[in-house]
Amino acid sequence: MDCFQRLEALVDSAGVDDIEEATALLRRFKGRSREVAAAIDEFMLDFMTLVFVVENGEEGFERPVRKLARTRLSKLERLVTVTAEEKPASSAGLSLQDGG
Repeated sequence: MDCFQRLEALVDSAGVDDIEEATALLRRFKGRSREVAAAIDEFMLDFMTLVFVVENGEEGFERPVRKLARTRLSKLERLVTVTAEEKPASSAGLSLQDGG
């Protein structure tokens, strides 16, 4: 199971212990860019809010908060993918300029 599939599963379960696991999974993406770091922070804030809502039995808020956490996770996944795709392209551009 890849990192984002596991994070999606954590959003589904949303237990107190899942916060630590989500933090550990996201640690590998820290430092990629300011946008990725901000997306991680936004996701974790929404995820922790979801865990709070689930743990306190606030069923009326659970669905919209879960949807928000999933949306933030999707945004983060896209940013990580774009950042990973841009790195090889930018380094290839530098090597072409250096060689020419």
